[in-house]
Amino acid sequence: MLSYTMKMVIFPLGCLLVIISSYILGQTSHPILMLVTGILLVASIWGERRYPVLRVIQWLILGAFHYFSQLNWCNLLYYMLILSMIQNKQKLNQTLPISVLLMLQYTVIRLSYVSVMDAYSLLVSIFDLLTSVVIVVIYHTLMNSEAEKRKLREKNQFLTLHDPLTGLLNYEGYMEVLHKTMEEKGSFLLVLLNVHNFSGYKKASEDPWCSVITGTGNMITSQFPEAYGISRYAGDRFAIVLPQIQHIEERISCLLANELQGLQVGYSISRYPSLSQTLQQFMTTAEDQLLQQQRSQWIKNEEEIFRSERLRAVGELAAGMAHEIRNPLTAIRGFLQLSRGQAFNIAPWYEVIMSEVTRVTDLTGEFLQFSKPQVNHMKPEKLAQCLERVMSLTESDAASRGHRIILDMKDESVYVNMDRDKIVQVLINLIRNAFEAMSDPGEVHMDMLKEGDKVLITVSDTGSGIPESSLSSIFNPFFTTKEEGTGLGLALCQKIVQDHNGKITVQSELGTGSTFTLCLPVESNE
Repeated sequence: MLSYTMKMVIFPLGCLLVIISSYILGQTSHPILMLVTGILLVASIWGERRYPVLRVIQWLILGAFHYFSQLNWCNLLYYMLILSMIQNKQKLNQTLPISVLLMLQYTVIRLSYVSVMDAYSLLVSIFDLLTSVVIVVIYHTLMNSEAEKRKLREKNQFLTLHDPLTGLLNYEGYMEVLHKTMEEKGSFLLVLLNVHNFSGYKKASEDPWCSVITGTGNMITSQFPEAYGISRYAGDRFAIVLPQIQHIEERISCLLANELQGLQVGYSISRYPSLSQTLQQFMTTAEDQLLQQQRSQWIKNEEEIFRSERLRAVGELAAGMAHEIRNPLTAIRGFLQLSRGQAFNIAPWYEVIMSEVTRVTDLTGEFLQFSKPQVNHMKPEKLAQCLERVMSLTESDAASRGHRIILDMKDESVYVNMDRDKIVQVLINLIRNAFEAMSDPGEVHMDMLKEGDKVLITVSDTGSGIPESSLSSIFNPFFTTKEEGTGLGLALCQKIVQDHNGKITVQSELGTGSTFTLCLPVESNE
């Protein structure tokens, strides 16, 4: 509150004014002693930093100067000395006695040269003591206010540079540490980590994300105590600024395998200045390395998911195929065993056995069609010609069943990169399903409509429709509502459409009919 510079200015000026005033008013009877004690007081103030022991005797020198000057205006110097002596003390019980004692000294010396029995002098003494108390109270009030402001500034400064969740540096603090380390150390190691999957980690926590982030920050801090700075930024990224230490890969691997087990963490390690000469280029390169590492990890994860899904689908398909083939084989085996008792005469069961063999043949034939279309069969084809071919192949079947098939094409110039025979197979399958869904003579509409870079082909019927409970399962292998169906037709249609980078959907209403929609990408280079 009272700086050393202020004391060096105020005390000399105060002493000079008291000396001059005492001479002018004729108050002093010992001018030489007044001058000497004044000089000693100023000298003790100027030399207290070099000789701290002078602070202990300043009150005595001030008392002697006051006694020889015999001037009440010395109270200014007393107040200044009180502030000087209490400024490093925080509690009232430490500062109040000093203030009261100094003012008692002032009062005793003042009463030595004024009338003691004068009521005015006694009242002035009382008010001097009260003034010293008020000064101390005001001093503590100001000190407490300054302390609160200082704490608030420190808190704001902390929040400016630190993450409130983990207590680590934020991005601004991270940048400050990087610049400071570059200037002071010249070289450093930067480790970037990105936590991008919390699955399986602390699931029981009420706030798993906050728990993981906080726990990760604590574990990184304990693993790298020698770090110049550790930062959390961009949500779930961490940056560790380290000295050029050895075996950093092993320490990172240990951190991921032990403390951060259960998390998917991508990381990159960059060395400055070997990676780049400027800090901005270095940071860009380090972030790019992390992004490339994450991209490689994402691709690996996607491949693993795709592989798992493919194996699951193959398993389901194989299990369904085994189940479907077992039934006709069991029937064939039973009839052959019966024929053994009749000298292997299979004539009574020949038709049944042949129908079961045909069923097995159909199943295996459709099963083999689940392979991808050959690349050399995929080429840009005019879709209108494909639809006209479908019409020519299905018109006779429609007529024999008493149905009508209607083709409507809004744009006949659309080209699609496709295996034409496979797309024809899909459409014929959908049209025949439509025929079978209509017990009475009805209509099948096949429409083509281009929408942007996609083309939509719809096959609609006026049949009985599909129950809502079955809509989600009709594309599953071996799911069928037909007595003679294999359940592979629609599954095969969906597989072919997906191999052409398209999709197939269905809408149906009981008693009204069904609409199957194929969405295929348009080939831009005709």
